[in-house]
Amino acid sequence: MKDAAGGHRVDHILDSAGQKGTGRWTATDALEQGIPLTLIAEAVNARFLSALKSERVEAEKLLGHDDLPGIKANAELIAQIRDALYASKIISYAQGFMLMRAAAEKYGWNLSYGDIALLWRGGCIIRSRFLGDIKNAYQAQPELKNLLLDDFFGQAIRKAEQGWRKMVVMGVEAGIPLPAFSSALAFYDGYRSGTLPANLIQAQRDYFGAHTYRRTDAPESDSFHTDWTGGQTESKQ
Repeated sequence: MKDAAGGHRVDHILDSAGQKGTGRWTATDALEQGIPLTLIAEAVNARFLSALKSERVEAEKLLGHDDLPGIKANAELIAQIRDALYASKIISYAQGFMLMRAAAEKYGWNLSYGDIALLWRGGCIIRSRFLGDIKNAYQAQPELKNLLLDDFFGQAIRKAEQGWRKMVVMGVEAGIPLPAFSSALAFYDGYRSGTLPANLIQAQRDYFGAHTYRRTDAPESDSFHTDWTGGQTESKQ
């Protein structure tokens, strides 16, 4: 949209985002529930960062980014942005329903997730074209653990994956912050990984605080501790 001066109006809007607190309390609730609501949390943090306008201007003068390559718009780039946005929106909804599911289990709620999705069609800021597909997913599988495990959404995100990855890489190389796109991709890669490097985290927790760890070759009820700085012997706790 052009303004009276003939330029794009968005270019004349101050890049300092406000907020009413909805995203912040949602992210806080997710932390309390132990749910990785990474995309909304990063969106909230991005708003916090945008509010540091004067500090960012000072940092640009000192740190700059003139040595980074620019990006030229073309049909391929636009398609990649569309893929990244679509895939990230799917992740955002998937995480949101994870949070609702955790809250329902904690508080004994009987939530109809498909009907909740249709409620958002009524002018809500998070309305989306695929709300009907969310309804279909939960209608077919009322106990669906995650939208990514539904055929429609699983296929959709795999189809968008290549452009999504290229968009994130391009942003990193050009020095353009893409906190929502990149955090959504990190969640996606983590969620579909049967093995994660959290074993190193557990080893470090045991080293620094003797918090113990479990072993892949022992019952889950068993915990172990290693004397990391002494004889490096392992004992069952």
